[in-house]
Formats: sequence, C-alpha cells, structure tokens
Amino acid sequence: MKKNIILIGFMGIGKGTTARAYSEKYGVFIVDTDDLIESKENQKIKNIFEDKGEKYFRKLEQECANWIESSVNHTFISCGGGFYKVENLKKLGKVVLLNASYDWIYNRLLTAENSKAKLKKRPLFSEPKKAKKLYKEREKAYRKVADAVIDIENKDIKTIIKEIKKLSYI
Repeated sequence: MKKNIILIGFMGIGKGTTARAYSEKYGVFIVDTDDLIESKENQKIKNIFEDKGEKYFRKLEQECANWIESSVNHTFISCGGGFYKVENLKKLGKVVLLNASYDWIYNRLLTAENSKAKLKKRPLFSEPKKAKKLYKEREKAYRKVADAVIDIENKDIKTIIKEIKKLSYI
C-alpha cells in the first residue's frame, strides 16, 4: 500500500481545510482530487457535471485514482465527496474518514466567512433535502471503506490534524 493519507467525507466537511492545515504543520505535499480533475478538464466540477454528466465525472475520478496509484506517495490527498467509490481506493493509502452530522456540516457552510462562495461551489446544498438524503445514503458507505474514522464535530483544526497524525506515517 502507498504511504498516502486519503481523506474522504461528505462535501463541505472541511477536507481541503484539513489538508492545508496538515501540510502547514507537518510539511507534506497535498493533492486535491477535485483540483486535479478541474485542471485536467480546464473546467469547474459544477460545469463538468452540467456539461458531461455524473457518469463522465466518475470516470475522471477513476482516472485520477489510477494516476495517484501509479505516481503519488508520501502525500496527503483530499478527495471529492464521491471519490470513495473508486475501485482502487484501498491501494492509494490509508483511508481516513472525516465524520460529522449533516446539520453540523450545513451550518459550517452557512456560517463560513466566505459562505456564498462555499455554497455556490456545492450547488447540491441549494436543495438541503436532497443533500441530506445523499448524506444518509453515503454515511454507511464511507465507514465501510475507511481505515479510520475521525469525528470532527466541534473540534478545532489542531486537534483534528493531531488525530490524523497519530494514524499515519507522513
């Protein structure tokens, strides 16, 4: 298995924020799978979904996972909310789930300093009932693929990254 940390969890939970804080504290490289896909396609995730559909996007996620498997090591990888479905996830590194309740995640986005931008980036949250349904559908699936679960609700970022560090080798 690769010596990467693969951070999964529901959209808006703070995977990117956690990755940046971890990198700053421990000096490791970070990769964001959504950023990689946007760079490859020269298009925002939202637009990829609108123009080419979810099936195409999931194909891009698998291509991204294959690249990580063949080319990336000793890296902290923040993944999009649906990345947990890639077929080679366990080969990419230690899978760490950030976990919190739907209401906590939604409130985090609503009260963020740049909440309009955060919500715009995640159009599903414009329909909270659909977002909550998706959260419930994914909750068990996330746990099933995770090597470790970190409950982050009401924890500060320093505590979260210390808990991840205890689980990892980078």
